[in-house]
Amino acid sequence: MAKRGYHHGNLRQALVDTALELIEARGPTGFTLSEAAKRAGVTPAAVYRHFQGREDLISEAALQGYGIFADLMEYAYEKGQPSALASFEATGRAYLAFARKYPGHYIAMFESGISINSKPELALLANRAMGVLERAAIELSRHIPAEKRPPAQMVSAHVWAMCHGVVELFSRGSPGTHSPFAPDELLEAGIGIYLRGLGLVPGDDEGAGS
Repeated sequence: MAKRGYHHGNLRQALVDTALELIEARGPTGFTLSEAAKRAGVTPAAVYRHFQGREDLISEAALQGYGIFADLMEYAYEKGQPSALASFEATGRAYLAFARKYPGHYIAMFESGISINSKPELALLANRAMGVLERAAIELSRHIPAEKRPPAQMVSAHVWAMCHGVVELFSRGSPGTHSPFAPDELLEAGIGIYLRGLGLVPGDDEGAGS
C-alpha cells in the first residue's frame, strides 16, 4: 500500500482528514491513533512526528474547524450589513450551515472535550467567532442609553447557546426531538423574540407604526 500523503510532504493534513472522517462516523473516542495511521497509509510511528497523540490530532481538527467557522461567521455578519438584526440572523444561519457541512469539525470542536484554552491559537479563533456576535450585539444596542444596555457578551452568549441548542436538538438528527418547523425557521424566530424582548429591535407593533 502506498503511503499517501507522507511521500508528498502532506502527511499531517492527511491524518487530520482521516481523523475527521473517523470522528464523523464514530465520534471522537471511536478510533485509535493506530487506526488513523493505517487509514492514512503510514505506520503509527510516523504519526508521532506530527502529533503527540490522538488528543493532539483531534485538537488540530478542532483548530482547523474554528478557522473555517470564524471565517463563515464574519462573512455572514458582513453579508447582513448594514442591518445589525439581519447580521445576527445571518450568523445564526451560518452556525447551522457549518454544523451540516462540517460535521467532523463540529464534533471535534464541541463534543470532543478539547478545551479552547488548550492552545493559544485555538482560543484566538474561538474568540474571533464569538466576537462576531458581540459586534452585532453592540451595533444593535447603540440606540439604548449606556446604563440600560444589556452586556454585549451576555447577548452574544445567549444567541450562541440558542444556535447550539437548535443544532443539537433539531439539526443533527437527535433521537426523540422533532419539530414541524425547519431548524433555520426556529432559530430565526428565537433570535427575533429574544432581541425584541431585550428592546434591541422594535416589536411588530412599533415597526408597523414607525
